[in-house]
Amino acid sequence: MSILFRSLALGQLRLENRIIIAPMCQYSAIDGNAQDWHTIHLGSLVLSGAGLLILEATAVSPEGRISPTDLGLYSNNNEQALKRVLDAVRKYSDMPLAIQLSHAGRKGSSHAPWDGGAQIAPNAPTGWKTVAPSSAPHAEGDDAPRALDKTGLSKVKNDFVLAAQRAERSGLDGIEIHMAHGYLLHQFLSPLSNHRTDEYGGNLENRLRFPIEIFEAVKAAVSEAMTVWVRISATDWVPGGWDIDGALALSKALKERGCAAIHVSSGGVSPKQEIKLAPGYQVSFAERLKTEIGLPIIAVGLITEAAQAEDILQKGQADAVALARGILYNPRWPWHAAAQLGAQVNVPKQYWRCQPSEFRNLFKDMEIGQR
Repeated sequence: MSILFRSLALGQLRLENRIIIAPMCQYSAIDGNAQDWHTIHLGSLVLSGAGLLILEATAVSPEGRISPTDLGLYSNNNEQALKRVLDAVRKYSDMPLAIQLSHAGRKGSSHAPWDGGAQIAPNAPTGWKTVAPSSAPHAEGDDAPRALDKTGLSKVKNDFVLAAQRAERSGLDGIEIHMAHGYLLHQFLSPLSNHRTDEYGGNLENRLRFPIEIFEAVKAAVSEAMTVWVRISATDWVPGGWDIDGALALSKALKERGCAAIHVSSGGVSPKQEIKLAPGYQVSFAERLKTEIGLPIIAVGLITEAAQAEDILQKGQADAVALARGILYNPRWPWHAAAQLGAQVNVPKQYWRCQPSEFRNLFKDMEIGQR
């Protein structure tokens, strides 16, 4: 049997297969509230046959949003709006659903990508003053963020806790804490963005401290039934920045604290990054962590073909693969992968009759009567 279509346990969470839909920002919320778009978007993806769907980066506070149209989980209205979406999509799918909880830090107050993605000035109608470990801006010309003091750090931690509790009340199955892509927790990890001189800055141990505290607080705030893991950037792709050795140290510390998995991405903290794109360009980082950490590892990044995904798992480079833009382009990617690899996939009964004649055992539990 294809490894890609074998089950996988992430803590208490059991996946039917090892295809994970990675978080993808939709920039389509209003005041953090999920809209009809989210029902349509997620409704399509839960019919894909993947093993797990992780909702987009969801802000733990208004100032933690990347853009004014980011999804949020910081108010009762946010929670109610998301619950409506989840209830709708779950009528037709039992795919496990997780959420990525995030704080954008100095990369917040930005336009949506289709509006250019540039920072919105804090005094503009839709802008706000961002916060960060230090007062260094993300890009030249950006407004400098406010460095978080002890009160600010405590607020961020409490915001993550409250969002995690909202996530569990909403019936989600897992929480991925966003420590990647140059957002707030990554900003604490990287010496390029963390210039603090207190116990949260300077050497590696200090730079790890706040992200670890966030993980501990979230883990303690939810029940044992809620699986919690993290997404990290394995490198900044900038000399002198965060690197794989730091990623290993962080992952080891998180494992000791009950982290269920590590989702391995890279980059995002600096416009000076030089990424050499190629198929599976981040898989070597996942392999290094899998070899040395002993936790389930999720690989992501230009994994586009079924044979490529299967090869990554066959070689032991990762335990699961995550798709993002590729599954937006082809929302039935897992169906096609199962057909190519001689495996089976869960498909809604409403679609059973579309099974091609050459793949008679492709859809699980299929029973068709014809009149």
